[in-house]
Amino acid sequence: MGSVSLKIGDGTARFKTPTICSSALNILMILSVITTNLFALYAFTSSPNLNQTEQQLHQPHKRFSLISEQVSLILREIDKSQKKLSQIEKQLLGYESFDLSKPNIATELKLFLTSHKLPLGRDSKTGLTEMVSSVGHSCQKASDLLSRYMNYNVFGNCQDDWSLAEKLIQKQCEPLPRRRCFAQSVSSKVKFLHPFPVSLWKPVSNKTVNWNGFNCKSFECLNGRKLNRDCVHCFDLVNGYENQRFVKSKSKNDFLVDDVLQLGNGGIRIGFDIGIGSGSFAAVMAERNVTVITSTLNVNGPFNEFIAARGLFPVYLSLDHRFPFYDNVFDLIRASTNIGDVGEKQDKFEFLMFDIDRILRAGGLFWVDNFYCGSEEKKVGLTRLIERFGYKKLKWVVGEKVESGEAHVFLSAVLQKPVRV
Repeated sequence: MGSVSLKIGDGTARFKTPTICSSALNILMILSVITTNLFALYAFTSSPNLNQTEQQLHQPHKRFSLISEQVSLILREIDKSQKKLSQIEKQLLGYESFDLSKPNIATELKLFLTSHKLPLGRDSKTGLTEMVSSVGHSCQKASDLLSRYMNYNVFGNCQDDWSLAEKLIQKQCEPLPRRRCFAQSVSSKVKFLHPFPVSLWKPVSNKTVNWNGFNCKSFECLNGRKLNRDCVHCFDLVNGYENQRFVKSKSKNDFLVDDVLQLGNGGIRIGFDIGIGSGSFAAVMAERNVTVITSTLNVNGPFNEFIAARGLFPVYLSLDHRFPFYDNVFDLIRASTNIGDVGEKQDKFEFLMFDIDRILRAGGLFWVDNFYCGSEEKKVGLTRLIERFGYKKLKWVVGEKVESGEAHVFLSAVLQKPVRV
């Protein structure tokens, strides 16, 4: 069965967290139940015409007919109430945010977004009566871009429009709708892939990547640029610092992988890396028999293709998206300096922190790796937030790094999630 995904706050969720609207919906449902029961009580206890009722009581078939009519009336009222509540729910939760009557809406987008009645009627487990497409709630704000994205030939090749998809994701349009076309592929890619684990540190060939949409057309070009704080020459796996990261430190804020693993007492098996990098953290962990999933976008470079070419697992996901993992599944989560980009507003950063806490198991480690504080106020705010979560501070270092001739404050920490009962 299809699911309903809505863009709420910092992520995509099936239902809204408690708000005034959701509380109003609950109140309406309670009032509907109370009204229905009062009507039933009235129907069976009222006696508008005593003589007529006494006559009917002496006639069993008429008495049965009267009860059947009252029951049918109650069922009709219940059905009306359910339909009204369903309509209110759609309006509150935004199921029908898209105006499909607009002429600029692509035909495929209309088809994808059109709800479909369930063949057997209302589902007893979910309460749904129709299948609603899974698409980010904020996609409605970018309907023109979304229509361009959904304008293609069915069963043909998709347009080379990954950059358009990236723009939609950056506008919080996640998840994107599914499409009925074949994705672009690099025909010669397989010839240039190396076997695992040799692939972890072997240079990645330029021919494994679709360079359309990038200013640079080779990894040599990218290696000459600083793409972000977590990617300085990060595509150079041989001559740069990338093959020494996490095993050699350049400052007191740089923790070593082996030291962090010792803090886990042998219980670190699977991890999640949040940030924009080329997958070197996952590569170092793979050499220590720890599986790490890397979350990244293709901002200014083909990060996803590069990570996959190394034999590692990238997940194409922004920090605004709710992490697509079940609760309490990861032993280790590393968050690099780039998660600070989502933390300009305190409540938005709190949503991210709660999602990190959700997927990290009790006793698991949260590695804050060179988090850019920016200001004393931001450092104090982050410290207070972490303390509210009750994490145990296993390592905690605040230090300065010089970037472009200026000193900046960075925080690195290894925190252990508490057991909550």
